[in-house]
Amino acid sequence: MNIEHFIAKRIAFSDNKSFTKVIVRIAIAAIAISMTVMILTTAIISGFKKEISDKIFGFWGHIHITDSNVNRNFEIVPIPINKPFYDSIRQLKGVAYQEEPGYIDNLLKRDADVKYTQGGVKGVYPFIILPGLLNTKEDFQGVLLKGVDKNYNWEKMNRFIVDGKPIHYVQDSVSDELLISRNIASKLHLETGNKVVLNFIRDESQIKKRFTICGIYNTGLEEYDRRFGIVDLTKLQEILGWTTDEAQGMEVVLDNVNDLDVYSDYIYYEMVPQNYYVESIRAKFPGIFEWLKLQDINEKVIMQLMILVAIINMITVLLILILERTQMIGILKSLGMHNGSIRKIFLWNAGYIIGFGLLIGNLVGLGLAWLQQTFKFIRLDEANYYLDTAPIDIHPETVIVINIATMLITILFLTIPTLIITRITPVRALRFE
Repeated sequence: MNIEHFIAKRIAFSDNKSFTKVIVRIAIAAIAISMTVMILTTAIISGFKKEISDKIFGFWGHIHITDSNVNRNFEIVPIPINKPFYDSIRQLKGVAYQEEPGYIDNLLKRDADVKYTQGGVKGVYPFIILPGLLNTKEDFQGVLLKGVDKNYNWEKMNRFIVDGKPIHYVQDSVSDELLISRNIASKLHLETGNKVVLNFIRDESQIKKRFTICGIYNTGLEEYDRRFGIVDLTKLQEILGWTTDEAQGMEVVLDNVNDLDVYSDYIYYEMVPQNYYVESIRAKFPGIFEWLKLQDINEKVIMQLMILVAIINMITVLLILILERTQMIGILKSLGMHNGSIRKIFLWNAGYIIGFGLLIGNLVGLGLAWLQQTFKFIRLDEANYYLDTAPIDIHPETVIVINIATMLITILFLTIPTLIITRITPVRALRFE
């Protein structure tokens, strides 16, 4: 029998009605609150990163391939869309790569391990982005039209459509349908089914085209919503005087966003000719991704503070438990029990308290996360946060790691206050009241 565990169990589950019992309950509550906050923090921040990334990648794809001579003021240069290397890119199912050697690798003068991407390429789609002026009878607004073909990956974009439907493509014909944002529709008082005129400039002459609004979307990303509309790629090819085999660029969609940097470099250095430019969306729009990266700092600070709260509470409780059980410590020492064994008793006791706190914290934290995911009762200002409700994204492995780390770190720090046991002598302990 493990005598230390047995004694700790008797102490933990005794019916003691003393002041210490109240302190223990407060400690359990503090640990439960800390665990609840940690679970909700990691779930909400992970949800933010996932939802906002999905919005950006859903609108733009993951990687853009364009002509290397293209400049940034919308003077677009066409590239052919039927080159054989695009088929090779579509067939990519995985890429082996080697990470930069870390400090230990450099110290030991060894190469970093070879790794493999977590997925492949889901699709490659042509696009054109062309500026225009949207006219109604009462008002006008400048817009950027993104032209896509019938094979475009609508799976992600469909979730943003709040009214109407996606563009309907007609075989051997050009669709005149237009998908605009709720932001633009609100400013110009437009609805699904309305007809509008778009003005374009080509060779210093004005071109007018009539479109029918087929749907209204809302991504919540104001930078896109206030400027972009989506039309049939063929319509923009017609306006620019290009053939159906030409586009401004090719949009690469990946199976797993974690492979973004690897595929971006691989496609650029290994697959496309030198006159092509390959750019990841993360590099193209760094502002939002830098903002998302800052959330990692917030997450770390909150996690560290919550663990610190748990440690301080448990140190306080453990010292109170030791002082309350001073006579018991004296008796055990007089019977020949070593300091290490007595310390284990109190560490086991602290383990029970932490365990109860973690259990309650997990139930409350996961319960609140489920309620938010189901009923979305925490609302946000979409203009500031890009989302209208607090998102939840729970990873079971992350929750398990948080629990194990909290338990181990707290117990590790609790070995320090138990050193006071070594200074308690049997004679003084038995006289202690």
